[in-house]
Amino acid sequence: MYSYIKGVISEIGADYVTLDNAGVGYKINTPNPYQFHINDIVTMHIYQKVAEDEISLYGFTTSDERDLFLKLISVNGIGPKSAKAILAAGSVSSITSAIEQGNAKFLQKFPGIGPKASQQIILDLQGKIDLSGTAGLRNDSIAEVDDALQALGYNQKEIRKVIAKLDSSKPTSELVKDALKLMLK
Repeated sequence: MYSYIKGVISEIGADYVTLDNAGVGYKINTPNPYQFHINDIVTMHIYQKVAEDEISLYGFTTSDERDLFLKLISVNGIGPKSAKAILAAGSVSSITSAIEQGNAKFLQKFPGIGPKASQQIILDLQGKIDLSGTAGLRNDSIAEVDDALQALGYNQKEIRKVIAKLDSSKPTSELVKDALKLMLK
């Protein structure tokens, strides 16, 4: 129902912040509430969980972080609490890389994630995480190259390999040409 809420941080708790928006305080569960400060003006990308006995809001600093959270909670045995712990301790790019590389040991470092859970995350998500908008990995030109390659029918695994080799300081048009040359090798 919500995509994002913009407001002022009015309270910080152990696992949540209260975001004041037009005089309404939204209690938003977040992976790392201590990254915020009272009176910060922030935009929180929101996931609303509706269950029989609760309605909760989960907030993230980027849409990529929210999208990874949604992917993680789609895994059998991983709930919002575990997904939040994973995101609190790791970056989107490191978590995504570990999943794509099948690095179960990396995933087991997170609280509540044992051998079975880490294998299940890899099994369910490997090859299914789209990095096209990941803020930590991309600038606008690289994101545009990713979009162009997707439009040409290349899959994310192929695209990630090529994009890692590009010089992001070049103009987008040159990056697309370079990427296509690398795809043809």
